Amino acid sequence: MAETPPIIGVTGGIASGKSTVARAFAAHGIPWVDADDMARAVVEPGEPALAAIAERFGERVLQQDGHLNRRALREIVFSDDDQRRWLESLTHPRIRERLLERLAEFRADPAPYALLVSPLLFESGQHALVDRVLVIDVPETLQIERTAARDGVDEAQARAIVATQMPRETRLTRADDVLDNATDETGLAARVLELDRRYRALAGLPPAR
Repeated sequence: MAETPPIIGVTGGIASGKSTVARAFAAHGIPWVDADDMARAVVEPGEPALAAIAERFGERVLQQDGHLNRRALREIVFSDDDQRRWLESLTHPRIRERLLERLAEFRADPAPYALLVSPLLFESGQHALVDRVLVIDVPETLQIERTAARDGVDEAQARAIVATQMPRETRLTRADDVLDNATDETGLAARVLELDRRYRALAGLPPAR
């Protein structure tokens, strides 16, 4: 992998709080890029991926203003593994290309390290882009509860979404570090501070003041 600054991959199941954790690191001056943001960017109106999605699934996956109807597409791909795999084969290479651009910017930056936040870090092969993996972990029951509340889906669909992702136990075995996010803000802040010190040390830097 590249020289410093190290790239820390941050992953976890849906609704585990990856973005919340990334913002906590940002409070310590750490830059980050979210693969979900890149995933949204590659299907904006005018992007080739959106045209391909509309050609395959029809107008039902488009809103009136031409943007992707994410809920309609989600209902299709999370109930059909073949359609999900097709969508991933279309979008993942484009997401990876944009991530590589951002990571190159981070490596030219004076920050002590940077984060690549991705729910599919392992499944998409994006773990090959990072130097270390931090898994954000919460119980599956909490994932389902948070997903249903956040995305406005019923429990059955929330369970189906969780079921398509890497099993929690498998993800944990591939982690270099684990952050238990079934905690309050104070507990999260303390754990992030501890990890920030560890990652700065890995980069050969002293703790932040």
